[in-house]
Amino acid sequence: MRATAALRFLGLLMVIMLVGMGCSAAAAPHWTYPPSGSDGGSASSPSVPAASPSADASGGMGGMPGMGGSNTTAGTTVAAGGTIEIEAFDLGFKPSQLSVAAPGTYAVTFTNTGAIQHNLTFADGTKIVAEAGQSATGSVAVPAGGITFLCDIPGHAQAGMKGAITVGGSGGATAGGGTSSGSSDGSGTMTKDPNAPPYTVLDPTAPAVMTGTVHDIQFPIIERDMTVADGYVVHVWTFGGTVPGPTIRVHLGDTVRVHLTNTTTMSHSIDFHASQTAMNHQMVEIKPGATWTYTFTASYAGVWMYHCGTAPTLQHIANGMYGMVIVEPRGGLPKVDRELAIVQSEWYLGAKQYDIADYAKASAAAPAPDFVVFNGVANQYKDHPIQVQPKERVRIFVLDAGPNIDSSFHIVGTIFDQVTKEGITLARGNAGGWGSQAVDLSPAQGAIIELEVPESGMYPMVTHAFNFVGRGAVGILMAGDGKPPTP
Repeated sequence: MRATAALRFLGLLMVIMLVGMGCSAAAAPHWTYPPSGSDGGSASSPSVPAASPSADASGGMGGMPGMGGSNTTAGTTVAAGGTIEIEAFDLGFKPSQLSVAAPGTYAVTFTNTGAIQHNLTFADGTKIVAEAGQSATGSVAVPAGGITFLCDIPGHAQAGMKGAITVGGSGGATAGGGTSSGSSDGSGTMTKDPNAPPYTVLDPTAPAVMTGTVHDIQFPIIERDMTVADGYVVHVWTFGGTVPGPTIRVHLGDTVRVHLTNTTTMSHSIDFHASQTAMNHQMVEIKPGATWTYTFTASYAGVWMYHCGTAPTLQHIANGMYGMVIVEPRGGLPKVDRELAIVQSEWYLGAKQYDIADYAKASAAAPAPDFVVFNGVANQYKDHPIQVQPKERVRIFVLDAGPNIDSSFHIVGTIFDQVTKEGITLARGNAGGWGSQAVDLSPAQGAIIELEVPESGMYPMVTHAFNFVGRGAVGILMAGDGKPPTP
């Protein structure tokens, strides 16, 4: 792109964006989602005994993330010298509020009835860890002012796993458990760091369809720091080291074996929407250091999402654990000049640089992401346009990974002449002459879009919800040298 033309175009684009914004008001893993009352399963065998789901005491499904009962808040008093008994479920404590008769050191029995590991971490640093379905014991010194507690696994306290012990019903400690960190400007969201590492541009080229009919794919689960926008770094959780994770592309009917090794310090799992399997069969908890192989047959064509399903699932998706699977339809796809893979998603920034995504912000009923992005990084394809050529036929595989925001995928200056969305096709050359200006996708929906680039010049790629264009959901297809034809 020539500098003068590029600057002029980007300036115009920013005006359009601002106007749009102004006009808008090694141990065996356990199940990830076990039915309540099940005894888990071994990661060494995909054959896990079935169990019928049953409601927990609150009426929620005990094993489902975010579906457990509410924290018990009724007062419980422990006599001096007695034992404090606390139960963890997914995702809360029973009781979350209790009192002791007097200050002193108390024995603690911690029982985990949840589906994944939890811990009881007191404000003085005392920690008791219990695996799913197990109990652990310890002791804690309760001062006169009381003490708070939480589960310090990322996202769990924000999801509700926190509580407090008071002395003699005097008040004192309040559930909040532990300390919180704010940003340098007190806003609760990280401020831009001009010295942050530059982001890495993710190649948007769609991978070729894999050869053969059986595919073995390595998916290490990796934590790393990632610059998600100019000046902003998040400590992400990933499949394969990238956000989004690697795109898998296979033929209809192929067998896919994904080998996962968890190199992190917390449990994860995986859910392939392109598969058909019971949630208590292959969506298992993969503990730190453990391995697991998820096997499925690509029985249906489409653009599919995969993601981590470990509770709280929202936290794991919001922190980078998602990706795309492309299953070619029967007979395959016809050859085109260029193919792209684009995943839309959101970032909810923590309080400071290198934090994980903020669960409380991500779980708000009216979500307000800090960034909405294509392929993990805000504005990366505006800063680094995607090169195409005039008159080329372009196919774009699009996935909305969410976790919360819909996509209205649109490319300025083009019309989509063929769209397959969730198996429904608008066919090129149809008798009525129909075309498409935007493709609407809710989280976890995908589409295959085709268009012809009409002439040289710039073609902004956006979600047509323009309040999010200004938050990073914009890129550019640059045809030729980016300069329009001479009139």
